[in-house]
Amino acid sequence: MTDPISPLRLAASGMRAQTERLRHTAENIANADTPGYRRKLVSFEEAIRFGRPTGEVEAGRMRLDQSVLPRIHDPAHPMADQDGYYDGSNVDLVIELADSREAGRSYEANLRMFEQTRQMSSALLDLIRR
Repeated sequence: MTDPISPLRLAASGMRAQTERLRHTAENIANADTPGYRRKLVSFEEAIRFGRPTGEVEAGRMRLDQSVLPRIHDPAHPMADQDGYYDGSNVDLVIELADSREAGRSYEANLRMFEQTRQMSSALLDLIRR
């Protein structure tokens, strides 16, 4: 990593990936009570440019959680079948809140790394100017 911009790119890529994760977590929380809604999952992959790994991270393809949807008994619900059941959502709010907190903290860690690198680069330029 001889490129002085590289640590900034690494931190920025981490912030972009965590932003994507937070977006999906927010969608999951917003749709926790939506019948038939499947939880969205995002994984991270190492970025590849020109056939070479860069060390940066990027959000991979969004996947849907394929776990079984809970069956809810409510004969008055408009989506209920003839037996009075409908498919609920497989979103667990406790897991989503924990994921959102973890993503937020990871974002903050990347932001601190970005700021520290910027300050070090600025101090180096000040030293070179003298």
